[in-house]
Amino acid sequence: MKYLIVGLGNKGTEYENTRHNIGFKVADKIAENLEAPFNSTNFGWMAEGKYKGRKVLVLKPDTYMNLSGNAVKYWMQKENIPMENILVITDDLVLPFGTLRMKMKGSDAGHNGLKNIQEVLQSQNYARLRFGISAEFAEGKQVDYVLGVWNTEESEKLPERIDKFAKASLSFVFAGINNTMSSFNGK
Repeated sequence: MKYLIVGLGNKGTEYENTRHNIGFKVADKIAENLEAPFNSTNFGWMAEGKYKGRKVLVLKPDTYMNLSGNAVKYWMQKENIPMENILVITDDLVLPFGTLRMKMKGSDAGHNGLKNIQEVLQSQNYARLRFGISAEFAEGKQVDYVLGVWNTEESEKLPERIDKFAKASLSFVFAGINNTMSSFNGK
């Protein structure tokens, strides 16, 4: 059984510690837990590991957020991974900071990375793990906020939250979506 976990973010050092790159940070932690290094490959960086006998591919697309669907589709097809074994990790403005919410399907909620994945895959039926970044910005400042760095308080709490999200991602692989949602959502 194969799984594809996709952490969304933007390539480049200028984006490295921004809120929008939380998917990359969680992907890094998952790869660390699997003791699987990232290697440069088609459409991004890939880490391959095993978790409880299952092959796990962890992808950080290098397509920039708005074209993430191309990377997801390529690796789904290349590795013959069914839609139900895909998990996309992304930031979410609606959720309070650090809130974890996993869902089996749903709308893109205005997120450009999810919007592109949905367009390319022609489906909303893939799991997504949303990391709450809250919406603490003035009107018209959403882009600056999302592409901004974490504040001091958030930075202090990030390691624990990233660890929790990595554990939830691996729970998805082994325990399935329903058990994982019961165990981790809102925690």
